[in-house]
Amino acid sequence: MRSLLYIPAHNERFVAKARERGADAIILDLEDGVPPEHKDAARNALAAAVRSVGLGGAKVLVRVNTDARQAGDIAAVMAAGAFGFVVPKAHDPQALDAFELPIYALIETPGAVLDARAVARHPRVMALGIGSEDLTAVLGATPTQDVLRFPSLMVHYAAKAEGRLSFGLMQSIADFADVEALRRAALVARSHGFDGASCVHPSAVPVLNEAFAPSAEEIAWA
Repeated sequence: MRSLLYIPAHNERFVAKARERGADAIILDLEDGVPPEHKDAARNALAAAVRSVGLGGAKVLVRVNTDARQAGDIAAVMAAGAFGFVVPKAHDPQALDAFELPIYALIETPGAVLDARAVARHPRVMALGIGSEDLTAVLGATPTQDVLRFPSLMVHYAAKAEGRLSFGLMQSIADFADVEALRRAALVARSHGFDGASCVHPSAVPVLNEAFAPSAEEIAWA
């Protein structure tokens, strides 16, 4: 999974186009990408959305809410036949027992950064990554490359120590407008051993797919 494209689950136009974007994985978002007044509709349409976005061969994950809606979201994801969950604000390994599919755990608080290896040890966790915007908001910081580099690497090391995938760039995923800057950031992440990264705009997908794929020279060497 070199590229994981977030799609707001309530946006029918985005859902319909997702299969054409070339992403290795689609993350249907029930959480921050969906306004409160559309959350019920997003959940109710989840089964159809999972089928639609997966038609191009992408793995389909769903980011669930962390509040009182979570239990209903989990049930909807299971019924929809998604590949796995994206769990925001992951910090307590025991809380992950409620998720019966592979988990991409988002680390979004300072305490969770320090405890990321415990999260990575959970048997259902397949990958870790930081939530750059939420983490820096909790810190009272700005999501610059300088600020995000250290926590990104901390979570990356925790993932690799437990044999999990590691997703992310050492910059905010909201910085997608400058394609060359995004390409450089992806190549830097790959040089550290990151496996792929999520994105919020389809223009980032081909950049991530290229950056996180082995080159012809690397394949020949292998």
